[in-house]
Amino acid sequence: MEKLLVINSGSSSLKFKLLVMPEEKEVADGLVDRIGIDGSKIKIKYGDGQKYEHAEEIKDHEVAVDRLTFLLKDLGIVKDLNEITGVGHRVVAGGEYFKHSVVVDDEVIKHIDEIADMAPLHNPANLMGIKAFKEILPDAFSVASFDTAFHQTIPAVNYLYSTPYEWYQDYSVRRYGAHGISHKYVSQLAAEKLGKPVEDLKLITCHLGAGSSVCAVKNGKSFDISMGFTPLTGVTMATRSGDVDAALLGYMMNKLNIDSMDDMLDILNHKSGLIGISGVSSDMRDLLEAESQGNKRAGLAIDMFVKNVVKYIGEYIAEMGGVDGIVFTAGIGENSIPVRKRIMERLEYLGLTFDDSKNSENYEGIISQPDSKVAVLRLSTNEELMIARDIMKLKGEA
Repeated sequence: MEKLLVINSGSSSLKFKLLVMPEEKEVADGLVDRIGIDGSKIKIKYGDGQKYEHAEEIKDHEVAVDRLTFLLKDLGIVKDLNEITGVGHRVVAGGEYFKHSVVVDDEVIKHIDEIADMAPLHNPANLMGIKAFKEILPDAFSVASFDTAFHQTIPAVNYLYSTPYEWYQDYSVRRYGAHGISHKYVSQLAAEKLGKPVEDLKLITCHLGAGSSVCAVKNGKSFDISMGFTPLTGVTMATRSGDVDAALLGYMMNKLNIDSMDDMLDILNHKSGLIGISGVSSDMRDLLEAESQGNKRAGLAIDMFVKNVVKYIGEYIAEMGGVDGIVFTAGIGENSIPVRKRIMERLEYLGLTFDDSKNSENYEGIISQPDSKVAVLRLSTNEELMIARDIMKLKGEA
């Protein structure tokens, strides 16, 4: 029995789960929120429904890690920090350096830092978490798992842009995608639910949340992904624009007197998507409520989100020459009954029929009718478990 800590560091947050392996039992999970911002808070769930919540100043990630490890002992979740034999870190961008999870060493840290501009909202924060835990738990087996690794199987015809080929040769410009840990996990789980080897299936996995991506999974491998060089492109997201005509950027920089591309990217990353269209909220729950009260822009934002997901599903069905199953996962995919319904209704032309009662109760598993020509599944993603499994595998190989 081993206790493994899985970490997801954001720019101002640190999420964690503590798991017992190989039993795959979750012992605790929690969040250190608003790191370096007024109103910092720590939340931990553990034991038999026990909860800890406290507001306190958390000035940086090192303090967050220090407080978290202290509380794990203070709350009796672990008796000694040495019980934690492995720490796994979710890292968004691995570029072409990393095709699978790796043991963290100086070379790995160097490469994560080198490609930080491929995921500027994520990689620097991921790296802060890695370094902080290396300092506080130096003897723990440290592993980095990359959201881009699963997509390294995408063929060149799908990952290259129609830009000068030298851009790829000299600067590694290509489609990298994201959410790969989630897409891999739910595609394997979907195969189990369907009772078929994942290698025999054509699946489309829809990781829909604040960040959203749609992935074509052919014969168990990533075949195409909606996100691109960075996590900015693809479908409409909470605050991210998704696909935008590149020429529009220069046009609007002139119109808005914006001199810096960084300022324009800030608009596309933080002020676009659902919040940009609706002017109401970046949260799908708020938009559905506003739409029900007659807010047309909120309704438009939802319709654009649904349309873009349906568009990518249709594209990937054409690319793979068919589809056996469509999977919904992540915050919106798992929890938004009306959004799933709207997407499925748009796909009824495929011979897709869904079970409205199962969809309405957020049933875990197959939510399509037995006679549906395409299976539809609602599955809870578990990136932390996937990372914990990678830690165990790498520990066995070390």
